[in-house]
This record gives sequence, structure tokens and C-alpha cells, in this order.
Amino acid sequence: MKDFMTGNHAVANAVKLCRTPFIAAYPITPQTAIYEKLSEWEASGLLKGIMMRTESEHSAMAACIAASLTGVRTFTATSSQGLALMHEMLHFAAGCRAPVVMANVNRLLAAPWGFWADQLDSLSQRDTGWIQFYCENGQEALDTVIQAYRMAEQVYLPVMISLEAFFVSHFMEVVDLPEQKQVDRFLPPIDLSHKFDIDKPGFLVPVVSSELYRKYKHMAQGSMDSVKKVAVSVDQEFKKEFGRGYGIVEVVMLEDAEIVLVTAGSITSTARMVVKDLRKQGHKIGLLKIRLFRPFPVEAARDALRGKTRVAIIDRNISLGSGGIFCQELRAALIHSPDHPLTYSYIAGVGGTDVTPEVIQKIAFDALSRKEPMDAPIWIME
Repeated sequence: MKDFMTGNHAVANAVKLCRTPFIAAYPITPQTAIYEKLSEWEASGLLKGIMMRTESEHSAMAACIAASLTGVRTFTATSSQGLALMHEMLHFAAGCRAPVVMANVNRLLAAPWGFWADQLDSLSQRDTGWIQFYCENGQEALDTVIQAYRMAEQVYLPVMISLEAFFVSHFMEVVDLPEQKQVDRFLPPIDLSHKFDIDKPGFLVPVVSSELYRKYKHMAQGSMDSVKKVAVSVDQEFKKEFGRGYGIVEVVMLEDAEIVLVTAGSITSTARMVVKDLRKQGHKIGLLKIRLFRPFPVEAARDALRGKTRVAIIDRNISLGSGGIFCQELRAALIHSPDHPLTYSYIAGVGGTDVTPEVIQKIAFDALSRKEPMDAPIWIME
């Protein structure tokens, strides 16, 4: 069934379709509409289970961890300062191997204060042990939430689905809503091997020796290493059931590309149009979309860029003192590439500023004109 809805409401629909029995809610702009829709369904009886109103985002994540460890699916959503407040509990969720699923609506971090799109809130949490996806539109956000439960419950790691403020969260578009029976087929009942059992009581999160702590982290790294293969498999199964698939990266017109634009999130949609237009003008431009950020799809990105000489990474974020964060990760992924392509870091869209077709075209032409390496980021101030 197709319906006209925002990205936020697409996420809410996915949560309902997954029959999520525990939702911890604390509102913050611009993700509040997710909870409003879920609350509306709760009041009407359409949403089964418990929707717990908490006093902070920190408490919301704590509640999700506790509920998850009883063996039920859990969900929460946040943004910006709320995600920053959760920071401590994000480590607990990953450390407890709780398959919590969370939507984060990317919004700039203060100060100064603002409400617009910027990916730094989620990217600043990249080392907490969460799987991270970045969605281009509402349809992808809905589908990724459904996929996220399937992945999280295989690898016992939490998943964060990021969609940009307003460009995705509030933009209305036609979204294909799966049938409930399809989702039920794709997403079997949860069965956690390490859930609380009153007949076999145990103690969670004890104080451990340094050697045991290292062992836990080593096991978590092994699980994170498996995520790329699991994500590809889940996406392929999703495509068989629903007719849509995304991969962990996506390549567009890369075969003969002299310049490759690399994007994540909503900028990708604009970049698609620019690539088509520039191709018509005779310019060999290609596009690489990064969907899975953590773990970073090193092998997939390296394979996609094999034989390429110049790469322009467009980041809606900035790691002060370094540059764009997707650029940092991609450069690290390519360090052992025999091609050693020149990689250029373009900072565009920080703070929610528009990244128009003209801006992306300017980036493409600037990258075409460069012949020498450049470490410093290039700010697009339009």
C-alpha cells in the first residue's frame, strides 16, 4: 500500500509493523513527530505493547536496555542534544549486547543553537559500538528500521538509523508501506540467548579484570566485523520479500568515471540528478553512496573505487581540526588501495545549509581541475 507521509511517520510505521512491544519516549525537535504518531496509535489501540514516557533521553536509553534484556524488541528515537545526553548509555547498550533499535534525526549540536540538519550528532557517537546507517529518504528509513531488527538480533549489537532533520524527517513523499504479513514473514519473533531468566538468575555488568574486559571487547569486535556480511544478506532477503534493496554502498555510473562523488544521506538524491546532467554534457562523473557507516564498508568501498583516480567526498559534518568524517573513514579504507586515488574533502551542508545542484556541480568541476593531493578540507560557503 502506498501512502503520502513524512520521514518521521515512515519510521513510526516501521516500528508498528515490527510489532515492537516496548517504546521509550522523550521528545526533542525534530523527531517528536515519531512519538506523536506512535502515541496516537497507542491511544486508539492500534499500537500493542507499552509506550513509556521518560524524563530524559538518558533514561529512555536505560529503559530500552533493561527491556531488551528481558527478551523483547525495543525502540527509541532522539536527535542532537538528546543523543549527546545518551552517550553514557550508548556504551552500556553495546556493552550489554542489547539489540536496541533507535532512530536519530540528524540535527546540529549547540552552540550556537539551531534545529537544522547536520550529521555530527550521530557521527560523534561512532565509537560507542553501535551499528550506524544513513538514509537517503523516508522509504529507506522505513525499510532500514525493519532490516535493523533482523540484523541486531543476529549479531547482538544495537542499531542507529539516521535521517536528516527536515530534508528527510519532515519532507513528505510517497512511501510504500509493506503488508503486516510480509513483515511478520521477514521478521520472526525475537529469541535472545542472553535474556533475563527468573529460573536461572544471573548478574549483569559486573566489575571485571582488565584481561576480561579486553576479552569482551575482542568478542564485540568480532561481532562488529560480521555485520557487513549480515547486512548484505539481510538486505538481499529484504529485496526478495519486498522488491527493494539498498546494499551497504551503492554505485551509480562508476564504470568510466573520472571523478567520483561520495555522499551519504539526503545529499545523495541531489547528487543523482547532477551526475545525470553532467553525463549529458559529456563529463564522466560517477557517484558512490555510503549507507552503512559503522562498521565502515571498507572492502565494498575499495572495490567500488578500484581504478579511480580522483574522489570528492561531500560531508554534511565537520570534525574540527581534521575535516569531513566520511572523508576520514574513506581515506583510511583506501590506504592499502593499489590505485591510491586523490581524495578531496568538501564540507557542504553543515548546519542544514542547502546543498543545491549548483553546489554539487561546483564541487565536481573543482575536483576535475585538481591534480595534486590536498589534506585540508575545502569549505563550500554558498
